[in-house]
Amino acid sequence: AEGQWLKQLDMSPYAGSMYHGSPLLLQILGPLTVSMRTTKGASLQFGFFFVDFLAALLLRRIGYILQLAHMRSITSLDLSKSIQMPGNLVAGDVAALVYLWNPLGIASCVGASMSSIENIMILLALYGASTRNTPLAAFGWVTSTHLALYPAILVIPVIFLLGYGPDTPPRKLFRELKQLGESTLDSAAPSDPSCGKGGTENIHSGCCQYDFSWKPVMHFILWSAIWWMHILGLCSISLRHHGGLREMFKETYGFILTVEDLSPNLGLFWYFFTEVFDFFRVFFLLVFHANVLFMVMPMTIRLNHRPCFLAFSFVAITSMLKSYPSFGDSALYIGLLALFVHELAGMRFSFFLLNGFTGIALLSPVMYNLWIWRGTGNANFYFATALAYASFE
Repeated sequence: AEGQWLKQLDMSPYAGSMYHGSPLLLQILGPLTVSMRTTKGASLQFGFFFVDFLAALLLRRIGYILQLAHMRSITSLDLSKSIQMPGNLVAGDVAALVYLWNPLGIASCVGASMSSIENIMILLALYGASTRNTPLAAFGWVTSTHLALYPAILVIPVIFLLGYGPDTPPRKLFRELKQLGESTLDSAAPSDPSCGKGGTENIHSGCCQYDFSWKPVMHFILWSAIWWMHILGLCSISLRHHGGLREMFKETYGFILTVEDLSPNLGLFWYFFTEVFDFFRVFFLLVFHANVLFMVMPMTIRLNHRPCFLAFSFVAITSMLKSYPSFGDSALYIGLLALFVHELAGMRFSFFLLNGFTGIALLSPVMYNLWIWRGTGNANFYFATALAYASFE
């Protein structure tokens, strides 16, 4: 609301200390935020409900695509007889229900948090990449990066989704099956004359290795450049009298990277940087932000054949290590986690984790109230819940 009031006064929306988002988002939603108790306010609430519902539908569709890709992978490895497929429980339906009924997501939606829009753009990028719709994937990735910066690392799973597909077996499995087939052929050839050319074809009929397709990746790069030019051009027009793109980069990406606002939040940055000496501030900023980047390469090498799970891992890591997290971030990665409900059905300590998240959700407002409003606690009370929240993540 502050950004819209400043804009109405013909001032820069970044002249205050509250708004650090996209000028395009302010252009669209700003007029609705100044009248929350009127019909426009009801329209804004309905808009966020619709955005979350659409995000759940995208999540459901991604789950369906993942299930089909998983079945193709099993067929390509000729393991359809030895692996029992799940019953009527569809992972996409579970993920959509988890996303819609997550109390953290509901709180973000009721509070009209911008994380709902960031979430749907991330899901739009993953859905577009899963269906190899390169304009849609590029639009989702560019818009989510423009809004929050951290989704920039999702370009890696998006490229793997476009190049390989949603779910492909590791290449080493094809090599092992090929070696197994050759050894079986060698051992059976002296005693079984039927193991000739036809036998070789039967053994390797399912072992068709997936090749990386560069064409959709090149289209994605082209469309990303086009969307970036359009978005930055519109932002430049919107801020032409208030510093232009330089002001926008300083107050959006610069605000995220420099961590100037040390107000208490769910993250780990604010408490540490209130204690650190200014002389070491730049060094520890680099260390904290590098924590995200250090995990990108090893996880990419390990999970390149599972790009959707790689995307979930990146979203979970950034939700934990970003400078200004919100409850809406956890709603997204918990919804993505539900896409792999069959693989994680035997996960240990799930009951412990569920109770931990429930306890943190109940204790966080209590600790905040004791510290900020009643003055009977200190910063350690609230930071303890933030630290426990990060640990459970």
